[in-house]
Amino acid sequence: MKMELIQPFINSADAVLAQSLQCETRVGDVSMEEETYRRKGVAAIIEINGDIEGRIILDTDPRTAMHIAAHLAAGEVEASDDLVRETICELANMVIGNAITSLNDQGFRFKISPPQVHAAEQGLSGNEETEALVMCFETPKGSVFMNIAMHYNRRRKEERTAAVAG
Repeated sequence: MKMELIQPFINSADAVLAQSLQCETRVGDVSMEEETYRRKGVAAIIEINGDIEGRIILDTDPRTAMHIAAHLAAGEVEASDDLVRETICELANMVIGNAITSLNDQGFRFKISPPQVHAAEQGLSGNEETEALVMCFETPKGSVFMNIAMHYNRRRKEERTAAVAG
């Protein structure tokens, strides 16, 4: 996995979480996985298609998601409240929005799907072309996990290389 593709997402998640939760964040565990992804609790998924392809999952355990939603809503929320799921989707949207600006500035062109609640217990495994980087951002509200599986679209990369050379 190319760092140039994932670094904007890492930087963005760190900044968005720190600003939204008004706290310091710390990157905890980082791992590369080809195994099937197992959801931790409340998760949002965003798919990317174009020059680069893949998906990003922002995931947190239910208690942490509830703490984050309560903090951002400035009040109490119930664990089953739709506001909890919507909050995680909105955080994912902010993270992706910041990251794509950086990638667009580098000349990449792609489309991004709106964040959706990722409800499957497991699925979305990596493959030989697409490993998944899993990072944990530790905050005072709890741990937030980001699962990034990204690769260059081969056809688009070849077209881009030919255009630059020509």
